[in-house]
Amino acid sequence: MNQHIQQFKADFFKALAHPMRIRILEVLSEGEKNVNELQSILGSEGSAVSQQLAVLRNKNVVHSVKEGTSVIYSLRDPLIKDLLSVTKQIFDNHLVDAISLLEDIRKEP
Repeated sequence: MNQHIQQFKADFFKALAHPMRIRILEVLSEGEKNVNELQSILGSEGSAVSQQLAVLRNKNVVHSVKEGTSVIYSLRDPLIKDLLSVTKQIFDNHLVDAISLLEDIRKEP
């Protein structure tokens, strides 16, 4: 595989490697939002949200447009929504495996 693609993937996943950034992307999957809306939905202070948005913006994961005094954020690529969905499915699969393992352990004498 091309080294540039591998580096892109590594950088991309580093940009996603924070729970608040994932939550921001989940919210933006539902539609564009400004910082105040994100703060309200996330229940977090503005500086924390702005800091995480800066990381996502610098890695080209989100897109921002200034409208008056507000900055509106959206997903740069709609496939990010699909990626989040696939990640949830992988989590569910791991959970099913863990539950099966626990059930097997409980059956042991």
